[in-house]
Amino acid sequence: MKNFKSVMWMAVFLSIMHWSAAVSAQLTKVAIGYSGISADQLVIWVAKDAGIFAKNNIDAQTVYFSGGTTSVTAMISGDTPLIQASGPGIVSAGLAGAEPVYVVGGITTLDYWLMTQPEIKTPDQLKGGTIAVARFGGAADFVARYALARLGLTPGKDVTIVQTGSTPERLAAMESRRVSGSTLVPPAMFTAEKKGFHLLADVASLGLAYQHQGGVTTRRYLREHPDVVRNFVKSYIESVHRLKSDRAFGLKIAAKYLRLEDKELLQRTYESSIDEKKLPAKQYPSVAGLKTIIDQIAASNPKAKSAKPEDFIDARFVEEFDKSGYLDSLYNRKK
Repeated sequence: MKNFKSVMWMAVFLSIMHWSAAVSAQLTKVAIGYSGISADQLVIWVAKDAGIFAKNNIDAQTVYFSGGTTSVTAMISGDTPLIQASGPGIVSAGLAGAEPVYVVGGITTLDYWLMTQPEIKTPDQLKGGTIAVARFGGAADFVARYALARLGLTPGKDVTIVQTGSTPERLAAMESRRVSGSTLVPPAMFTAEKKGFHLLADVASLGLAYQHQGGVTTRRYLREHPDVVRNFVKSYIESVHRLKSDRAFGLKIAAKYLRLEDKELLQRTYESSIDEKKLPAKQYPSVAGLKTIIDQIAASNPKAKSAKPEDFIDARFVEEFDKSGYLDSLYNRKK
């Protein structure tokens, strides 16, 4: 009898092991890249930590890149076939022949503040100064040039733009007074405000349509792995819903990855991140937002003059989940 029980328990154990191996085998291992340590990356972090990628058959290996250019390069090479990235780098890569496409929209406006040293309170006082951005051609650079122009200043003439790296590095450059100011996103802009830096321009309030951090792949990868991309899009949509609907979990993830202990900064960052104007429930890439970027790039790249926003979008899976009613069902809404 004892031997019989031992054999039975061993059979059960082996069955469980076999089932676990089968489940693991169904998951597709995929490297998913993101750049920057900011609230803009919350959707990817939530999808990973909440098990949403795994639920949708993706064994996600999230990869951090210190700059958007390197993540785009890794996507084109196939090393990191799915990335979260901002429009300028994607459009530039497309114009160079790489065929990247947004498959899910993510953030479709800019939540940036142009912050300056405490004594710089007017555009005239910024003349002759320097503004820090991450990389030339990236979102922070675009925002800086856009904001300066709206303030009546000419980038490169009235104000020098310099590359200093990621959001934390730009904030550090301000604190050490190596630069006159910088374009910052949550939570860095709230931190800068608490430290006494001056808000010279709230870019989000200027009403600019802009395709910011969204899910991107190449047309080749989409052709060869449509099921993986579909699962990625589904995960992204579900992660947006989880971030919007589960405040406690959203705050937990923001605190973990952004290393925020200040409750006020944490709450402001979270509320900013789930704003419907910034992160819409219906996750279509922004046609108007890509047009903004194409028009800006056309000033220096003639190829952009014939480009269309639709050249950089394939929203088939977002449309599928929308038309089927699945997207509305997440939010308990009727079509």
